[in-house]
Formats: sequence, structure tokens, C-alpha cells
Amino acid sequence: MSEPTEDRVELSDREWRERLTPEQYKVTRRKGTERAFTGAYHDCKRAGLYRCVCCGAPLFSSQSKFDSGTGWPSFWEAAPGAAVREEEDRTLWMVRTEVLCERCDAHLGHVFPDGPAPTGLRYCINSAALKLDEES
Repeated sequence: MSEPTEDRVELSDREWRERLTPEQYKVTRRKGTERAFTGAYHDCKRAGLYRCVCCGAPLFSSQSKFDSGTGWPSFWEAAPGAAVREEEDRTLWMVRTEVLCERCDAHLGHVFPDGPAPTGLRYCINSAALKLDEES
């Protein structure tokens, strides 16, 4: 875990449950995964900045979003200055790279090395972990 920052968001489990929908809580606070093709942003084409649903930290730009065919919003890079952190995840009998919000430790999804150029990465992110600030 990284060093705490001044703008770090830390709430009790009860406070997170009160603030989030049951699906958002399951995904972000309990490391759940929404079903493929069910999330609000999996096929979203609107321009804007995707923020953490828990704390509002900037995460991904619509400019790096692409259709991976997986059923989850996918991005080839985090937004400049994004509050994204990665950690090794050894659950489900495999090794993956988990993506978390640096500011509040929300589980966002996972990143895989099978994305498009220029990075070759695919950040596979749960819609339930995101809130889109649309560009005007």
C-alpha cells in the first residue's frame, strides 16, 4: 500500500454502505465484479473523464477507452494525473494485476497485457466503480 495522502478518503464500512448502492459497494469495497455487458459504461461512447464512484478521484479519460469485446469498460491507459494504483492479485487460482483507486482504495478492476497500441494494456474496469463527468 502506498503512503497516505492529504486528500485520502477513509470511511467506515457503515459509511461506505450508506454512501454507495449495493452493487457499487460489492464491487468497490468487497472486490466484486459486475456481470459482463450489464454495466452502464461498457458500451458508452460519451466523451469525458471517468472518476472513482467512491471518492471522485480522476481515473480514466474517454479518449483512451476502446471496445475490447469483454463486456466491461476498457482503457489503454489511465488519465494523466490519475489516482490509479496496481497490486498483485492471487485470488481465483491465478495471478493478475488489480487496479485500485489511490485515494480511497476502491477496487476498480484488473489490467491485462493484451490491449491495443500504444501501451498494449487493457484496463478492464467495472462500471459500478466509475462515474462519468461528461464533457460539455
